[in-house]
Amino acid sequence: MSSEIEIGRGKRGRRAYSLDDIAIVPARRTRDPEDVSLSWQIDAYQFELPFIGAPMDSAMSPETVISLGKFGGLGVLDLEGLWTRYEDPTPQLAEIAQLPAEMATARMQELYSAPIQAELITARLEQIREAGVTVAGALTPQRTQEFYKTVVDAGVDIFVIRGTTVSAEHVSTHTEPLNLKQFIYELDVPVIVGGAATYTAALHLMRTGAAGVLVGFGGGAAATTRKTLGIHAPMATAVADVHAARRDYMDESGGRYVHVIADGGLGTSGEIVKAFGVGADAVMLGTALARSTEAPGRGMHWGAEAHHPDLPRGHRVELGTVGSLEQVLFGPGRTAIGELNLAGALRRALATTGYLDLKEFQRVDVTVSPYQTGSVV
Repeated sequence: MSSEIEIGRGKRGRRAYSLDDIAIVPARRTRDPEDVSLSWQIDAYQFELPFIGAPMDSAMSPETVISLGKFGGLGVLDLEGLWTRYEDPTPQLAEIAQLPAEMATARMQELYSAPIQAELITARLEQIREAGVTVAGALTPQRTQEFYKTVVDAGVDIFVIRGTTVSAEHVSTHTEPLNLKQFIYELDVPVIVGGAATYTAALHLMRTGAAGVLVGFGGGAAATTRKTLGIHAPMATAVADVHAARRDYMDESGGRYVHVIADGGLGTSGEIVKAFGVGADAVMLGTALARSTEAPGRGMHWGAEAHHPDLPRGHRVELGTVGSLEQVLFGPGRTAIGELNLAGALRRALATTGYLDLKEFQRVDVTVSPYQTGSVV
């Protein structure tokens, strides 16, 4: 049955679903939550939690990267952020948190115009390594050629190439594009790359040798890509499509497993649960972790799109704080809106639907059930 609908006589469009449009369905069996495993492994690195801290200055500092690592997750530092532009970015972070809304974008553009310093990249990654946790740093495709050697020499364990969208076939008549396949082949560390939002785009990224693919485009609380560029990919459909690409790539490659990592629009525990239910192996969290009291954004949240020098595609949003990072991850919950005890909620969802681990949970039944604000269901 075709999922396309007619927009007009000259154009048809495919029906796609956001995470709000779907719900997980209980099965015949339930489990004890204590028997459920949330562990996740990529390459040689094992984690007790399938949560990755998004490389966003409002959510991840070297200190919060270390804390998340000690709690069992993986923090990723933005190697083009304030931490690599300023020796001590505390004054800049405090200023951003206090800026009036109408001044925030312009002032952030000024603050982020300071040059990236290679020696600060080295220092930040060494600080994380000395804490004894897995070291992960992120660059955009545009900066990867310039700084990747610095990152690798600093001892990064997992290299993340993250942009609004990343393709395996970037074409330019003005610059020499990054050859992802060659780059990943020559690198000695696993690479996570994205975002991708379609089956075809993800399949091509998998063929480059990436260990993981980030799924998402135009989502997230701080993004306005749909308003500025008109581009958006509803997350439930995007993750399910990339999950299918991974399945087909396994057949094509003789069993090579590429991790599907949902990235964007995952602000509550329910959204996180549903991302796993449609095929994610792990989730990259920005908003959810930016609400912690330790987050460098001080209750504010923004991504790199918010301070783009020419065409901002995001803004600074006020989230407030809800508890410590430990409470965000493990509770106890003090509200019933899915902001605290993310691990507990995920564990209980698996137990309630009868699954013991995340790979099994990808087989859970899902229903299309659009959420109506204010309704009782």
